[in-house]
Amino acid sequence: MRAGPGLLVAVDFDGTLSPIVGDPLLARPAPGAVEILAALSSAGCSVAVVTGRPAGLVVELGGLQRVPGLVVLGSYGAQRWSGGHVASLVSAAAGLPAARRDLVALAVDGVTFEDKDLAVAMHTRRAADPRGAFEALLPIAVEVASRHGLVLEPGSLVLELRTPGPDKGDALRALLPGMASVFFAGDDEGDVAAVRAVRESGLPSTCVCVAREDGSATLQRLADLVVGSPGELVGVLEGLL
Repeated sequence: MRAGPGLLVAVDFDGTLSPIVGDPLLARPAPGAVEILAALSSAGCSVAVVTGRPAGLVVELGGLQRVPGLVVLGSYGAQRWSGGHVASLVSAAAGLPAARRDLVALAVDGVTFEDKDLAVAMHTRRAADPRGAFEALLPIAVEVASRHGLVLEPGSLVLELRTPGPDKGDALRALLPGMASVFFAGDDEGDVAAVRAVRESGLPSTCVCVAREDGSATLQRLADLVVGSPGELVGVLEGLL
């Protein structure tokens, strides 16, 4: 697969372009990541970031405005950033504030909350027993999501309750018209839908999983290539040139 017109290069942000960190607001792209995306764009590729985070926030955290022609599909495709502007395709669910109050009332030690434009996320990474806290909170999150009309999106030590709308597969499909081939990279369970959309398209493709101990085993099985870190992904992206 070679960089050039007709190639869509789409990547997730957290855990893929950026290493996972304890505080989501401190997430930053791996060294060289923004530069290689800019180089791929200059070589004629269509370049996109597909993330569960708000589109504008990801651009700010990553300094992604430096990538010419970049499209950022945020909130699983419910937001689109391009040319410095964010367009929202979905309004926040009415039950989102109440759901957040219900979750915060649990007051589990070490569990942190991330407010998103269209969602709220509980991170258990800082808990004394991260996996145990995740498993204990999962049935509660299922019930709260159902009661308030939200979609539960479990990830790696994170439980996200989001406004109903597109998933990453839908987001990626919106980018495919006119493309001749696809390169996609992700790390978590939410990226599985994007890989399946790539496969369903029938286009020549390469799907990469950035693996870690608490990442998505399903994504690893579906991927053409598994790498161990965002830094290694940068090397793979350089290879497209």
